[in-house]
Amino acid sequence: MTSQRETLELEQNDVALPDTGRPVIRANRGVISSGHYLTSMAGMRILLSGGNAFDALVAAGFAAAVVEPIASYSLAAEGVFMLYHPASGDLLSLSAQGVAPAKATVEYYKSQGVDRIPTGPGMQAPLSFTVPGVVDGFLTLLEKYGTKSIEEVLVSAIEYAEQGIPHYEYMLARLGWPATMEQFRNYPPGGSEIFFDNQQVPLPGSLLVQPGLADVLKGLANAGSKDCSRLEGIQAARHAFYQGGIANTIAECVQSVGGIMDLDDLANYRAQFETPVKATFRGYEILGHDSWTQGPVLMQALNMLDRFDLQAMGHNSPAYIHTVTEALNLAFADREAYYGDPAFSTVPIDGLLSPEYAAQRSQEIDLNRATTSMPPAGDPWPYSKQVKGQSETASEPVLSGEAAAGGGGEDGTTHVSVLDREGNMVCGTISGGAFAKSVFFPQIGCALSTRIEMFNCEPGHPNVVEPGKRPRTTLINYIVTKDGSPVMTIGCPGGDDQAQANLQILLNVVVFGMDPQQAVEAPRFASQNFPNSFYPHVYNPGLLTLEDAIPLATAQALHAMGHNVQRTVNCGMGATVSRRDPETGALSTGADPRRACYAMGW
Repeated sequence: MTSQRETLELEQNDVALPDTGRPVIRANRGVISSGHYLTSMAGMRILLSGGNAFDALVAAGFAAAVVEPIASYSLAAEGVFMLYHPASGDLLSLSAQGVAPAKATVEYYKSQGVDRIPTGPGMQAPLSFTVPGVVDGFLTLLEKYGTKSIEEVLVSAIEYAEQGIPHYEYMLARLGWPATMEQFRNYPPGGSEIFFDNQQVPLPGSLLVQPGLADVLKGLANAGSKDCSRLEGIQAARHAFYQGGIANTIAECVQSVGGIMDLDDLANYRAQFETPVKATFRGYEILGHDSWTQGPVLMQALNMLDRFDLQAMGHNSPAYIHTVTEALNLAFADREAYYGDPAFSTVPIDGLLSPEYAAQRSQEIDLNRATTSMPPAGDPWPYSKQVKGQSETASEPVLSGEAAAGGGGEDGTTHVSVLDREGNMVCGTISGGAFAKSVFFPQIGCALSTRIEMFNCEPGHPNVVEPGKRPRTTLINYIVTKDGSPVMTIGCPGGDDQAQANLQILLNVVVFGMDPQQAVEAPRFASQNFPNSFYPHVYNPGLLTLEDAIPLATAQALHAMGHNVQRTVNCGMGATVSRRDPETGALSTGADPRRACYAMGW
């Protein structure tokens, strides 16, 4: 049962809280949680050697590229980060989301005969490669807030790649997907020899050695001279990956399969620090990424839900699930109409997140009946100081694809969160380069992200493809503050389910008083009542997916309210809540049992 202090002054403490299969990890010097125990161990090694949370996250992130290449992400992909650095007072968002190459224009894609940018099995993946961003994100964090050298943070990743890691069940299941095996057949040579055993899925515990990836990692570690400073070493690693030998190899790989990204695209890329957008809920402030992500969906939903007594409805009751789902449906309708990279499109984010707009939108929620198709977008412009222009014209979304629960979802993302005794807090959601839809290049030991598929080719839309622009990514995470003090990070992989899972996890903590482990283990649900962010952008009118642990009676009640209810294995896998008690400094975190996640503390 959650202690009074653990509730962080929550407004109630008499709710019957769920049992968990794992303990909360509690410590006072540092905690880390990630998508795999070897990833967490890489970060913990850095904490134990005197590094801070930023050093540990970078070490874990590089290690994850080795440990979770099929299950999660590629070194040539992207990531998004939220951070708090008490020494400077910085509470920032960091975008390491890859951008569209210079040749990625609406005219180019239309000349290729496509209106929706394709990826997946077949010979179409090179059309959707984004410029790799996550390496610069890691280097930027290490450069500005870290204390360790690039060589030190890469020790575990290099060891894992050179000496091998044991194959594990979660990764092997995805390696055996027909789409994964087809992609390896479509783009030989080399990949199948690394990941398969005589064209068969390996046995659990057999060794995965990745020599190409090891060479890239060693190239980063050894880019600087032996006597260079810490910062010079980081800068040398950046040059190697984005302008030097590694960059040339990446560009050659892309062009060898007909991709449009070139060396100039790599050389021009830099990760970006930004001011987070935010919403207030029950005395907490929730800060996350701007409209270049789907992050504000959670905030819009929170603003609407603040007008309902969720606690009285009961956790995961039919009334609760229905109300949360209807708020999400309204927010996703706005995402489809208004969200895009604010560096290219004027997005009325202040209007979308205003309490007045939320009050208006919440009146559209019928507490007794479900919406059976995506509702119309609202009109946030009267509540915004932005000036409406051509690029902000809300157009009707393209509703396409065959109905299928969870169709077109994100099969590769991981989340890492690290807190330390100095008060540093940082979390990252890193993703891309899924083998089932991309191309694996043995020369660099990884696949490229295909997130250009998230753009559209509709002139005037905020998310229309443009050179140098970030696609409206599904990758998100959050920092939560109480009375001005950061107290919590939240993140959960899962494509379009990410904002929904993060919302439920936050409500589990703030409304229902759950500890970090209870919050991530509690069963979840997800609406699919909008076009999926991934090609072919499947649209399932009225579909509501429920995890198996939600009772049959609840599913039946939701069906009676008009929801098209289907069961699913998970609604987001790999969730983490990491907390810091603002009075004592005590740290706690949890790990999602839906995959090979692991939390550690000391």
